[in-house]
Amino acid sequence: MGQGMSHSVQTSTLSDVLERVLDKGIVIAGDIKVKLVDIELLSVQIRLVICSVDKAREMGMDWWVNNPVFSSHPRNEPLLEEQLSEMSARLAKLEAANVR
Repeated sequence: MGQGMSHSVQTSTLSDVLERVLDKGIVIAGDIKVKLVDIELLSVQIRLVICSVDKAREMGMDWWVNNPVFSSHPRNEPLLEEQLSEMSARLAKLEAANVR
């Protein structure tokens, strides 16, 4: 007679899927082009990488390491004040030279 159809049912929770994506990584790429009579007016290329920090470092992406915005260390405000005072002195010197 007829054989029954066998189904393989595998369920994944959202946390399982998220763990797998962060562990392996995923790349989403897309290109948008707007043309009018064979003249390209706009071209947008979108590249999105979703992965864990460890996976990103493994792939050579570590742009946040040297970015002061993402640093947990306090910013060196005296250095900024020093640079500002040096620039003010240089500006005063230039203005004095232009007056003569």
